Amino acid sequence: MKKVVRLLLTITVAFVVFTGFRWYRYITNTDSPYDEIGITLNNAMPGPINAWGCAKLKTTFGTSLPPYGCAAENATQWK
Repeated sequence: MKKVVRLLLTITVAFVVFTGFRWYRYITNTDSPYDEIGITLNNAMPGPINAWGCAKLKTTFGTSLPPYGCAAENATQWK
C-alpha cells in the first residue's frame, strides 16, 4: 500500500511540475499569445494567478487582441 501511495504522489507532483512549467513557458513567451494549450492552462488557473499571467501577456502583446481568458467583455480589450 505504501508503494502505491508513493507512486501516486510522484505522478501527482510530476503532473503539477510539468503543467506549471508549461503554463509559465506560455506566459513568458515572446512568439504568440494564441497557443491553445497555454490559453487553456491560463484559464484553469485560480483568479490571482490568471490575472498575473494576463498582465504578463499584456506587457508583451498589448497591441494585439487578447487571448481567451484575458479579454474584457467586448473581447477586443485586455482586462
